[in-house]
Order: sequence, then structure tokens, then C-alpha cells
Amino acid sequence: MSKKTRKKSSTTSSKTSAGKPAAAKPVRTTAKVPAKAPAKTKAKAGKAVAKKSAKSAKTAAAKVKPAVAKESHKPASKPLKSTPSTQKVATQKVATQKVAAQKPAAPKPELTATGTEGGKAPGFRLPRDGGDSISLADYAGQKLVLFFYPRADTPGCTREAIDFTRLQGDFAESGTAVLGVSADTVKAQESFRDKHELAVPLISDERHEMLEAYGAWGEKSMYGRSFMGIIRTTVLIGADGRIAKIWRNVRVDGHADEVLAAARELTS
Repeated sequence: MSKKTRKKSSTTSSKTSAGKPAAAKPVRTTAKVPAKAPAKTKAKAGKAVAKKSAKSAKTAAAKVKPAVAKESHKPASKPLKSTPSTQKVATQKVATQKVAAQKPAAPKPELTATGTEGGKAPGFRLPRDGGDSISLADYAGQKLVLFFYPRADTPGCTREAIDFTRLQGDFAESGTAVLGVSADTVKAQESFRDKHELAVPLISDERHEMLEAYGAWGEKSMYGRSFMGIIRTTVLIGADGRIAKIWRNVRVDGHADEVLAAARELTS
């Protein structure tokens, strides 16, 4: 190689080394490496923080859990301490309930339990035909017949009422008054009286108070059917106010004469 050729090659090499971008590549690589390192470090630091936070959360949860479990073994709630005023109100309430439980139901005015022979006749005050009221006290000191009939102006009741009207004078001679009783209205009783010219007072007991008191209201059966109604009954009360005799489930024929005979025999 000549001297001129070596010089040219040297010049070309110098130019190539000066203008070649490959020399800058290592510099870029070197610059990128430090840039990535902080990112990795940051990621690692983040993971470490997250791991630490998770561990702290688990530790906190572990601490809380036993406390909850411990509380679950405790009673649901403690009874509240009652103040003296609360205890007083509660005592008064219990006392009131006891009194209410012991207190018997108030009886109906002037009515007692079902009349029985030998017992005191239940009192009453009820409306009668003509618009007036009538009571047991109106007949104090004299004998009294009460005939309870199911319904005004029906065949059996009509015959019974006519028989007692027919014998009214005889009853009066024996010192005995006679009263008819049913659950019919006053107007129905008046129509019954006028139609058959009845001379005995007729009492209207629409609420069945007197009927129940004398045992003339109860369960009946007809044509295989049971129902509540008036049981044909007659009661003879002595001058002393006590029940001398009771006829239940009366058969009308000859009944008024039988009652008159009993009234004549009764001395008190």
C-alpha cells in the first residue's frame, strides 16, 4: 500500500467513526437502564407497601375477631334496673288485674239465677199489655201464678190463656193472682188479649230476662232441629215470696185446673 492510499483509508475511517450513529447507541442504552431501575424499585416498593398493608389488615382483623367472639358469649341484654316508680306502677297493675279477675260479673238488675222450688222467686219489672209496667213487688204478700208460653195467638198458647182466664175468679178466691209471660211485643200481647177476650195481664219479655231467670228459656227441638226458645213453664209463688212449685214442658189440656188445685192447697 502506498503512502497516499493509507492516508485516504485513514481519512475514510476517521469520517466513518465521526459520522456513524452506532457510537451514540451505547449511550442511549446506558441512559435507558437508569430510567427503568427507579420504575422497578418503585414497583417493588409498592408491592412491599401493599404486602405490609394486607398484613396489617389481617392482624387488625385477627384482633377484632376474638373481641366479637368474646362478646357473643355474653348475655343478649341485661335487665334494666327498675326504678321505685316503675316497680310501684307494676305492682298496682298486678293488683288491679287480680281484683278484676276476682270480681264477679254484675248481675242483671232485679234478676237472680234460675228459680228453683223452695228458693226465692227472681224479681222482675217489665212492660205489660196496656202500656204499664209490672213487677214482682206489686204482688208482695199474696200467691202468684206465672205461666210462660212460647208465642201469642198460637193454638196451644191460646187454649192455655183461655183456661187461665176462665178460672181467674177461682184463683182470686184462693188469694192467687195470675200473669202470662212471653217474648212477644206489647202490641202483639194486646192483639192476643183483644182477639180472645183474655182477662189476665200479659207481660212482654223481649230480652228473655225474666224467661231465663225462671228457667223458661232454653234449647228446644222440633222436626229434628235444635234451637233456643221458650219452654212452656208454669211457676207457683207463695205469699212468702218463695217458689212453691214448678211445672216444666207443660201439656196444656187440664193444666190450669191442676195449678188451681195446687194454689188452693198452698197456705203460705
